[in-house]
Amino acid sequence: QVQLVESGGGLVQAGGSLRLSCAASGRAFSNYVMGWFRRAPGKEREFVGYISRSGGNTYYKDSVKGRFTISRDNAKNTGYLQMNNLKPEDAAVYYCAAGNVEVGLEKVYNYWGQGTQVTVSS
Repeated sequence: QVQLVESGGGLVQAGGSLRLSCAASGRAFSNYVMGWFRRAPGKEREFVGYISRSGGNTYYKDSVKGRFTISRDNAKNTGYLQMNNLKPEDAAVYYCAAGNVEVGLEKVYNYWGQGTQVTVSS
């Protein structure tokens, strides 16, 4: 059992940067793979990326590679999504999730945050 709370969303202009945080409480966050997902208006929720338990492995959706960086600080029970060079198509509600398998499938993530909205203006 782990509770997740995202923060850091907001309004930025295209080309800007934003860092999202995912604060975990309950069981040790280091027990879980941490995934990031997003849902844009009118679209289904999609996988953004994940980071392994110790932080040694990351994987990203092709469209965000080179722009987004996932990291974690297990001592703080916190994960991060650094987003650079944001594009209008990145606008979405972003969710962090904790799971047990290093894949980009929603079904393996058992715990979810409430989401934080990212708006990108052009």
